[in-house]
Amino acid sequence: MQVECYDENGREVYDMILRQILQDIQIVRAVNDVRIYIDPREPVFIIALQYMKTAPPVVLEDFAEYEYDAEANETFIRIKDENYLPELLKKLWEVEGRNKIHQPSRYEVIIDDPQVKLEGLVVHDPEEDLKKKIYDALFRIIPEGFRVIEHYSEGNIIALTCSDELIKEEYLEKTQEIIAEMKNNKTRNMN
Repeated sequence: MQVECYDENGREVYDMILRQILQDIQIVRAVNDVRIYIDPREPVFIIALQYMKTAPPVVLEDFAEYEYDAEANETFIRIKDENYLPELLKKLWEVEGRNKIHQPSRYEVIIDDPQVKLEGLVVHDPEEDLKKKIYDALFRIIPEGFRVIEHYSEGNIIALTCSDELIKEEYLEKTQEIIAEMKNNKTRNMN
């Protein structure tokens, strides 16, 4: 984690804010690197965060078996691991409609007149969950009033360039420098 600011007191305060928010949102262990660049004289605030890779998404086949009954026009899902059942139900309600989903027991779900292909249906995506938490943290860290935001996201790096006025090209160039530096550090750490 690195905070760059011409004002030493400001740098220390933002370092403390950064660490506290990452800890509050419980993503400290999932973060590889964070860089903040602040210059209130301009005014510009840049934050770039690189997160660790997560577990792959959990698909329906990972915890359940299903079978379509053409005569009844129903799909029967047998749950093998009920840990993902609440997320499965939520997903099915979204894609099929709540009125078509029935749950006669903890280990059974029935879909009337199924319309959505169940094969490979993503029920839980750890990376999406992590990204939501990261964005929550980033928006808490951005200074009040810096609401003009340019967003960048590629792979496992998310960066926000913020100001309280129009974002200048030099701010975006600084953001790209920070991102390139993060990528280079990642490459060096892998060797």
